[in-house]
Formats: sequence, C-alpha cells, structure tokens
Amino acid sequence: MEPLIRERDEAVGTLTLNRPEKRNALSKGMIAALREGLREMELAPDIRVIILRASGPAFCAGHDLSEMSAWRTADDGGAEAFGSLFHTCSELMKAIVRHPKPVIAEVDGPAFAAGCQLVASCDLAYASERARFATPGVRIGLFCSTPMVALSRNVLPKHAMEMLLTGDAVDAPQAALLGLINRALPSNSLRDYVETVARSIAERSPAAIRYGKRSFYDQLEVGLDEAYLQMGRIMTENMLAGDAKEGIGAFLEKREPKWMASD
Repeated sequence: MEPLIRERDEAVGTLTLNRPEKRNALSKGMIAALREGLREMELAPDIRVIILRASGPAFCAGHDLSEMSAWRTADDGGAEAFGSLFHTCSELMKAIVRHPKPVIAEVDGPAFAAGCQLVASCDLAYASERARFATPGVRIGLFCSTPMVALSRNVLPKHAMEMLLTGDAVDAPQAALLGLINRALPSNSLRDYVETVARSIAERSPAAIRYGKRSFYDQLEVGLDEAYLQMGRIMTENMLAGDAKEGIGAFLEKREPKWMASD
C-alpha cells in the first residue's frame, strides 16, 4: 500500500497520508513520499492549492518509534540514523513553508509530536471534534524540540511551553483559540469547508499568492524596518507582474480578471 495518495481535482491537489495501521506516523518512507508529493504539486502548473489530509482515525502520530528503536542496534547506537531522520523531517517542514502554493491541513484525528509539527507548518489548518493536538515527547523522555520550532511560531510562548512541558493534548476549539489552527468544525462538514476554502484561494492570482506566501514568512524573520524595506521591494516586483496589471485593469473596467497560469 502506498504511504501517500496523490489526487487532483481541477486546481486543487490533495496529499493523503495513508498508513492508518501506523497512525500515519512519519517514517523515513512517509517523509520521502511527502517531499516527493509536494515537489510534484509544485511542478504541476494547474495545481494552485494543496490539501493535506489523512486516512484512518489519526491524522499523524508523529515519528515511527518502532522504526527508530530498531536503529539502536547500530554501532553508534543509532546516532547517525536519528540525526538523518530529524534532518529530513525538518527539511520537509521547511519545504511546506517555502512551497510556492498554499498548503492546508485538514485534521480529522489526533496530531501528536511531529504530527502536530506538520499541522503547525501548514499555511492554514482546520480540524474536527475528533482532532487532538499534543507534543507529548516529555512523557517518554524525549522533549519535542523540533516540533517546538513550528509550534512556537504559531502559538504564544507560554501556551507553547505548557504543551511542551506537560505533554497534555488540546482539543480543536482550544487549538483554534491558541492559534494552532484556523477553525474547529464538525467532522461531517470539515472536508466540504476545507475544499471551499481551497477553491476560493485557487480563484485568486497565482502570482499574487506566490508573492504573498513567500513574503509573509520572510518578513516574520526580520525587524520592523527591514520588513518594510523588503516588502516594499516585493510589492514593486508584484506590481510589475502581469497578473497585477490584469487584476487592476479588470477592477477598473468592472470585469472578471483572467489570470496567467504562471508569471
């Protein structure tokens, strides 16, 4: 069985984690499949938005601890394998943030440890009443340090620390209040809502979305003065793009814009 299901429906691409028997844990194979799937969606000019969802009762349980434990038999106790796993997982999370197309997490089950990190790394996230979010590594003697990177960039420090220090799970309504997800929804309406959001974004200018996503994360990493300098340059670049000319012209002429496939 393939660890990842890739689907396309017009301008919306979907990547579905497909190891329900392992609670969609981020094994080496799953991480590789996700990176490949994201790259495939990036290269598809007709795909404008990506939905990340999961099969089975769990969204993602984090790393595959059984796989990791088996590496301890190596001469170095697993050090090289562990380092490689955490590096490739970090590269996956960065690939989501740096992906030119918006990535939306559709969470209909628990998302723990690196699974919580995966949700936090997505641009938007919506969850059902079946969802739970936790960074429970502290309970097994392994502090969730890499999940902390994404978590602390979404949740206020004291709330992030509470999740990290206690390992306690939060439900979807609480996760929405903390800023980890955008909205909590009933399970029976989650998919329709996410697809509606995805199709709404897909109707916007691909060039503007690409400029906007990149600049959003870039400006978060610098000071106020530098942020305004950088964003001024980005807006100038965006203004010179074909879609901006078309969009402004359509607005002034009171007609629907016709976006370019790429710019």
